[in-house]
Amino acid sequence: MVIAIGFEGSANKLGIGIIEDGKVLSNCRRTYITPPGEGFLPRETAQHHRANILMVLREALDEAGVTPQQIDVVCYTKGPGMAPPLVSVAVVARTLAQLWDKPIVGVNHCIGRILYDTYITYPSDIEMGRLITNCDNPTVLYVSGGNTQVIAYSRGRYRIFGETIDLAIGNCLDRFARVLKLSNDPSPGYNIEQMAKRGKKLIVLPYCVKGMDVSFSGILSTIEKILPQLLDTGTNTKEDLCFSLQETLFAMLVETTERAMAHCGSEEVLIVGGVGCNLRLQEMMAAMCQERGARLFATDERFCIDNGAMIAQAGYEMFNNGLVTKWDDTTITQRYRTDEVEVTWRQ
Repeated sequence: MVIAIGFEGSANKLGIGIIEDGKVLSNCRRTYITPPGEGFLPRETAQHHRANILMVLREALDEAGVTPQQIDVVCYTKGPGMAPPLVSVAVVARTLAQLWDKPIVGVNHCIGRILYDTYITYPSDIEMGRLITNCDNPTVLYVSGGNTQVIAYSRGRYRIFGETIDLAIGNCLDRFARVLKLSNDPSPGYNIEQMAKRGKKLIVLPYCVKGMDVSFSGILSTIEKILPQLLDTGTNTKEDLCFSLQETLFAMLVETTERAMAHCGSEEVLIVGGVGCNLRLQEMMAAMCQERGARLFATDERFCIDNGAMIAQAGYEMFNNGLVTKWDDTTITQRYRTDEVEVTWRQ
């Protein structure tokens, strides 16, 4: 039995989770929320993480009912992400690994989500998804504030078949929410989703798919340019804009995901990342999967949103396969692509 503790802090979510052989013992989190119309800056986000991390650590240990002596490996997000928050959390993970005399594993955030969502899934976003949903070998749509990628596993790595060439979809939604002065509580994307449910009119927006890649910057620029005249006419509402933006962005993602499925001969789709919580995205993807006779796997906000358990799960898999990060390599990196990681725990 291996118990792993994971530390996540690549953006505005601070999470610490504890995993025991694939079972989530605890998954505690704090979110840095800024006022409407404002984004979160690296320095202030890092300050939030430093102010809260020991409290979250105590909660995670208490909820899991384990002591530091029972922890077998300390795992942390090595990247990608915002440098100051990453450093703040990595310093704590390194310190605890020394104090507790435990091995340490640096985890690719994206891998963690796939791993966690696949079995709860496997890199951390991917592996967490595989864990939770128990899917086998899916085509993965990874959509978050910092990433938009269509991924599939092949020959020891998670290969990127398509991605954004500019903004991540979560960043696009966040910036759109700031234009409309929407609340950041609990998240801009969630508030856009709720407003979109009341939208009745589809406004034509740029649709930009380039092969397997997508581009969101032109859509955002167009909305910023035409927003005043759209609202001043009285024939369009903010709800219509939210609805139109979602429909356009998500249609682009469904198209590129289906193309990747056809290329790989895949019969499963796994949606991971914070934007993956969006029920309309899941609905559109489910319709495509139904037409192809494929299955859709997705997780709820407990696991879609950045969390420590996904880092613990990916670190657990790496540790079980003899992968431990050398002390001199326990650094962070803002740019750490999914396909840079050699996946030794899958056949």
